[in-house]
Amino acid sequence: MLPRFFTRIDKLLAIYGAVAAASFAVTLLFAHQSGEKGPPPPAYAYAQITAPNGVELHVAKTKPERIALKAVKGNIMELSEFGINGGFFWQGNLLSIAVMNDRPVKGAQGEYGSGWFNTGHKRGTLVWDGAARQFTVQQASDAAELKVADRSRYWAQGGISMSLQNEADWRKLAKEENMPALNEARMRTGIVYDKSNAVWLVVTPTPCTGEQFRAAIAGSLGRSGLVDGVFLDGNGSSQLKVAQASLPGDKRQIYQMIALH
Repeated sequence: MLPRFFTRIDKLLAIYGAVAAASFAVTLLFAHQSGEKGPPPPAYAYAQITAPNGVELHVAKTKPERIALKAVKGNIMELSEFGINGGFFWQGNLLSIAVMNDRPVKGAQGEYGSGWFNTGHKRGTLVWDGAARQFTVQQASDAAELKVADRSRYWAQGGISMSLQNEADWRKLAKEENMPALNEARMRTGIVYDKSNAVWLVVTPTPCTGEQFRAAIAGSLGRSGLVDGVFLDGNGSSQLKVAQASLPGDKRQIYQMIALH
């Protein structure tokens, strides 16, 4: 069953990419004939799949250069950008690292609620090092602890370590990082990367435990060479907006998002 399933998602993503590329080529042709500039190439490939364990996944696959971390205020359906919800927050303050080129997305370095800190705990943080051209998941309390080749060329999104290569200890590490509602059935959000440096934004509207969500990702996308990733904020904050799908969570406001550019 799994090989057929992997083939299905590969085909879904390939078909979407081919259609988007063809559409872009046609648009570019007409733009050239009319003397106008064509639009940029598509920012992502999208698929909606049901994992072997029954968890429904909405997946947007993109390049790290297409990611922009942003401070926002509102339900993702009200926002102009495509993307998903980001890290944890409380009363408008960001409780997870959200940094672009060493600048927190909301405020100044070292300022509480700005996106500079994983408040209260060393937590798993997905880091894209643009100079070294590599992803890592690093445990950190604040962005100053992150190891990158060039602090003017990286982004970092805090969450909870997913530990996709560590079946024995992932749960222990998630508990040490104080993952909320690990064993409760909640809507979930995550961000993962693969061996080719593609980044996958994943949201499920299916109430599930952290273990079920992690298993759905590994079971559905594992053939694509996934390496690691982090859990993001969940429950009513699990939100996604792309051209093909809209998931508003419980319609609450969020205060940080991962935007597709």
